[in-house]
Amino acid sequence: MRTKSLKKNKINVVTLGCSKNVYDSEVLMGQLKANGKEVAHEEEGNIVVINTCGFIANAKEESVNTILEYVNKKEEGAVDKVFVTGCLSERYKPDLEAEIPDVDQYFGTSDLPVLLKALGADYKHELIGERLTTTPKNYAYLKIAEGCDRPCSFCAIPLMRGKHKSTPIEELVTEAEKLAANGVKELILIAQDLTYYGLDLYKERKLADLLRALVKVDGIEWIRLHYAFPTGFPTDVLEVMDQEEKICNYIDIPLQHISDPILKSMRRGTTKEKTTRLLQDFRAAVPEMAIRTTLIVGYPGETEEDFNTLKEWVKEMRFERLGCFTYSHEENTHAYKLEDDVPEEVKQQRASEIMDIQSQISWELNQEKIGKEYRCIIDRKEGTHFIGRTEFDSPDVDNEVLIDATKHYVKIGEFINVKVTEAADFDLYAEPV
Repeated sequence: MRTKSLKKNKINVVTLGCSKNVYDSEVLMGQLKANGKEVAHEEEGNIVVINTCGFIANAKEESVNTILEYVNKKEEGAVDKVFVTGCLSERYKPDLEAEIPDVDQYFGTSDLPVLLKALGADYKHELIGERLTTTPKNYAYLKIAEGCDRPCSFCAIPLMRGKHKSTPIEELVTEAEKLAANGVKELILIAQDLTYYGLDLYKERKLADLLRALVKVDGIEWIRLHYAFPTGFPTDVLEVMDQEEKICNYIDIPLQHISDPILKSMRRGTTKEKTTRLLQDFRAAVPEMAIRTTLIVGYPGETEEDFNTLKEWVKEMRFERLGCFTYSHEENTHAYKLEDDVPEEVKQQRASEIMDIQSQISWELNQEKIGKEYRCIIDRKEGTHFIGRTEFDSPDVDNEVLIDATKHYVKIGEFINVKVTEAADFDLYAEPV
């Protein structure tokens, strides 16, 4: 028979999935701390809140396994209560309640006030920008909008996050100022779709205006753009990027595919010709720009011809950064009515081929950096190396700069200038200048 632990209540927030979930967990933790609660991120605690991901099959499996892990700990008496929130819970709440009833309560993505109440806390409306950041102190995510209005056939995000809803510019500036006051030097702007920003609030795209406001925040030195959409891209953003030193010459624009039949079935609202022209415009406007994209292979109906078109285009475009996913057949999406007809082994093989091509491109681009100097932010120390990034690299997904800690000392969280001495496929080796 399990016995209730006698230790003081400590809430452990466990985060799964993307940077948007990281941000949501930080807001939750900020609210709990303001209510006088003891809160930790992925440490021991007798009350557990699991912020789940429900995007694709692998993410859903990880979320379910994590829930089961903590339910077992609850049965063993190691924890007292388990709460589940986030995208998986939003999307599958009735199923989860039936399948894993030992969870104390399930909450959706917009249930923060109700979740706080269950944790014995009140939602404090005045806490604009108050978060307990979980990233290294030098950078933080800034979520500028929630939800998505795009009709992409393969994507379940609108089911879990709802319609696009922009956060007002003045609120985001306030949040950025508070982050800067706490030592944050780099803002990573995130949303399901950055390029849609402002259409709901101001009746026009306002990403460029937001950037002009954020560059004025003292203490912020880098601003990075994540998750742009190719259709209707606001070109004034490129002008601001070119003019403002604080805005990194970097953009993350998931393009998903390039074969016209697949783009049409995916409901992407663009073509190979239009997408290629957009990327050419990017490079003409900001010649130093690093473009990151993600692709999906194995989408229903993807033929060898479609895949070869994609492969040749990846070789032609020479993206600075690229990731590749295999298609996941998701319930209640538009593509779910299509036959998931590409075998799993073919999907995996195609993803490997794309990443082999990208690995070679990345190696060649990195060789060109040897002997050159770059400004670099130092994120952490790992083993015998300090690990940093250039403006062309986002945390966790892109290249890293490795500095030999047995020969050089640099301060974590600070900017330094480095000279590249060696380069591998996805890493640069450098010395402080």
